[in-house]
Parts: sequence; C-alpha cells; structure tokens
Amino acid sequence: MPEGDTIWRTAAILREALEGKRIEVARPDALKRFTGRTVTEVKPVGKHLLIRFDNGLAIHSHMRMQGAWHVYRRGERWRRPAWQAKALLETGDVVAVCFSAPVIDLVRDEAAKVGHLGPDILADDWSVDEVLARASKMGSRSAGELLLDQRVTAGIGNVYRCEALWQGKISPFKPVSELTDGELRGLFETARQAMRANLQSGRNRSFPGYGRGAVHGRGGRPCPRCGTRIRVRAQGEQARLVYWCPACQA
Repeated sequence: MPEGDTIWRTAAILREALEGKRIEVARPDALKRFTGRTVTEVKPVGKHLLIRFDNGLAIHSHMRMQGAWHVYRRGERWRRPAWQAKALLETGDVVAVCFSAPVIDLVRDEAAKVGHLGPDILADDWSVDEVLARASKMGSRSAGELLLDQRVTAGIGNVYRCEALWQGKISPFKPVSELTDGELRGLFETARQAMRANLQSGRNRSFPGYGRGAVHGRGGRPCPRCGTRIRVRAQGEQARLVYWCPACQA
C-alpha cells in the first residue's frame, strides 16, 4: 500500500499537471460533470488524495495495494492497460489516469471521507504533541498497531512502522502503556523524519545508515545491528506483516 510519502509525491506530479487547468475530457460517466471545469487544488491527506474543482466538488482516491496515478503527454503510450483505468482527466496538453484504485469517489463533503484522520505526518504544521494526545485516547494496544492507526496521525504505513520501531529498539508487540512519553514521541518523530527525507527520493526509499531498510521485507535475514535473524508475523485486525529483531527489540 502506498504510504504518505508516495501520495505526497503523486500529489506534486498531479499538481504540476492539473492545477489551474481546464478539463477537456473526464471519464468515466460519473466524472463527466468535470468536463469544462478547472482544477483548483490537489491535496494529499495521509494515504488519501483529493483533486478539487471550481464547482465545489472533489475526486477522492485511495490507492490501497495496486492503485496509481500516472500523467502522460497527450498521445503518449500508457504504461498500463486501458482496462485498468478507473479515472481519466484530460487537459489541453496532458492526460492524468488513475489505474486500479479500488476507491474513486466524487465528493462534496470531504469530511465524510477524511474527517476521521489524524494530522498528516508530512504537513508543515504537524504537531507531535497533538499526536500524543490522540494516542492517549486510543486505549490499550501495542506499539505496532498504534503507529498504523490513521486516526492518530495519517500517512504512516508498514515500512515506516517497522523501521521506526527498529530504530527505537522497541518491540512491535510492546503495550503502549509500557512506553515512556519520550519513547512514543521518538517513534513518531523518527517516522516523520524518514518520510520527509524520502519525499524527493522517488520510489526507492532510503534510511540513514542502513540503505533501503533494516528489517522490513527482510524476514529470516540477519539484523544489521546485532546479526539475529529478523522475524515476521501478522499483527492486528488487518493482519499486516510486521518485521522485527527479537534481540534488539525484545
């Protein structure tokens, strides 16, 4: 699933291609009302994306595992098959196509789609104190589950969850009630720092000191810190795979 940094990069590409421009073609039929309308803003909200128009409506999209927005010059060959296209917006010079996204909504009340989310972890005005206040209201749960809770702060996904926990030497299964305020603050700030650093890095994320990641996707391989084999198991209601070092993160 694309994480917050990927959605921010996507928004930047769409913003350059669409903002302030008149839509000449909009598909499918549910989006035809945007023909002749002007894009006023492209806004990332955690893992969600909003494309706003001058008629007060917006297109809300969520990529989940397979979705992606592409931008092409008019007449340029698409990199994915047309049957995967879920939405298309064409201006005088470019075509923006959303492929395979399971969520494409036309909305007027954006709060119905994104109002439940916590502050975007990549926003300039993000406040760790607000995030900790939200976390304190979430009841008893593990550190690994808390980091993925988009109601606390929006944008953290599985990669940054695993890497932040490893950097902090905290087990994903440790109850939040057993963490100090400093440890909890450090987890969110570590994730934010890494995500902001990767906003300009393209698809290949990097982490200071250990390349593309210490634990995520490295089940059974040695921990770069102590050499213990990295473990992996499902965690939480959505059974997301969490990777951790059983020695460093005891």
